[in-house]
Amino acid sequence: MMTDRETAPKTDEIVLQTENWNVYYGDFLALKGIFLNIPKNKVTAFIGPSGCGKSTLLRCYNRLNDLIPIFHAEGRMTYRGQDLYGKDIDPVQVRRRIGMVFQKPNPFPKSIYENIAYGARINGYKGDMDELVERSLRQAALWDEVKDKLKQSGMAISGGQQQRLCIARAIAIQPDVVLMDEPCASLDPISTLKVEELIHQLKEEYTIVIVTHNMQQASRVADYTAFFNVKMTDDGKRQGYLAECNATEVIFQNPQEEATQQYVSGRFG
Repeated sequence: MMTDRETAPKTDEIVLQTENWNVYYGDFLALKGIFLNIPKNKVTAFIGPSGCGKSTLLRCYNRLNDLIPIFHAEGRMTYRGQDLYGKDIDPVQVRRRIGMVFQKPNPFPKSIYENIAYGARINGYKGDMDELVERSLRQAALWDEVKDKLKQSGMAISGGQQQRLCIARAIAIQPDVVLMDEPCASLDPISTLKVEELIHQLKEEYTIVIVTHNMQQASRVADYTAFFNVKMTDDGKRQGYLAECNATEVIFQNPQEEATQQYVSGRFG
């Protein structure tokens, strides 16, 4: 199993660091002993079978799991060296720095313009809102498609456009990290390729972590890939763990773990 010191070259600046991270739901240890580094301005993909804890770990980074009453975690998780779960840390501020894009596009029932402006406004943005909306939509490769529809509902555009609108909304508050939980799962192939192209562009300014079931997608967009696996506990529950993390080409061409080889070659399970 890879250790945290092996998940990224020493030349990469580490933004998120996880050390011996355990996630519990009540008394059940659902995700065990995670050591993982997330490097700056790279795309790190989480792959693995259902129930292996990919999305669970992703949601730990911006403390969304806090909303689950029976969730608690042990170990250490830091953002730029600061303990994300320290007693003095405000989860709302964490989520401002570490944004999230979900599996299903979820634009607000507001205009396209207000989808971008709303979050910036409640976060105290004092600049030119028109400029921010345009810049965010341009960064999300959506401006040319919606610039004449800004007063229309964000729910009236196509699914692929809605997902890019959600990405624009996430980056409008100028986060440092963007988490993406299967952002293309509900999209058609053309929209998927547009989002993948967008991810390549966004990593110039943001650190990106993406959960995907699509191994081809991971191989196309990710600089690093982490393979999570599951083992059955004595009482028949599925416990996730990090089997291996490395540069994407290594994971897909020369993985160290047999389970990784089976998964990426389609022979898993």
